Amino acid sequence: MIRICTNGRVYYSVAPQTDTARRELLSAIAQEAGISFQFLSYPLPQPLEELWVRHDIGCVFIMCGYPIALRQFDVVPIAAPIPVAPWAQGCAVYRTDLVVKADSRYEQLSDTCGGRIGWTMRHSHSGFNALRYHLLQYRTPGRPTLYSQVVGNLGTVRNILDSVLDGTIDVGPLDAYWHMLMQRYHPKLAAGVRVIESTATAPIPAFVASPAVPREVVDHLETASVSSTG
Repeated sequence: MIRICTNGRVYYSVAPQTDTARRELLSAIAQEAGISFQFLSYPLPQPLEELWVRHDIGCVFIMCGYPIALRQFDVVPIAAPIPVAPWAQGCAVYRTDLVVKADSRYEQLSDTCGGRIGWTMRHSHSGFNALRYHLLQYRTPGRPTLYSQVVGNLGTVRNILDSVLDGTIDVGPLDAYWHMLMQRYHPKLAAGVRVIESTATAPIPAFVASPAVPREVVDHLETASVSSTG
């Protein structure tokens, strides 16, 4: 049996509306592709790594491009969303917003140096790798260490947001696409932070399938993903 993962609580699930929209999208893709799927719920805090190694996954929403690029998991990319944002320029990309508390004294990222910074997971681009690369420009021989405290393995982007809001960290990385969803569905909560800087764009997390899924099924899903959203 091939399954579609439509987990209602993972990553880009910020409100019931997003969960419903995602399930409707995946249902439309499956119908367009002429493929019968069984939906699989995979709620947090179950580790995503265990989901990505399953052999019965037909269309997982959604896998970061960083482990795909590093070939950390054997998966087959199917399609990727295009954010409706000026910085995306009509491409399937995203970036990381580096945020601080809205009422903090920080005006630019360099002002946070010497303070506390957080990150999510080592296999995350938006929550770890993009942040790490972005910070390289601020390192100098005289300042090889930028922060007095680094709070790692916070796990989710929501934990980053909460940690900034409660003062556990001074600055943290928010997936900009997730941030847009929060601004739309939880505007009061999102208003508690402000973007102090953003990283360069990178390929956005993709829908992926297990390599055990027949190639013709993946081809049908690719075609259906375009026609269902175009």
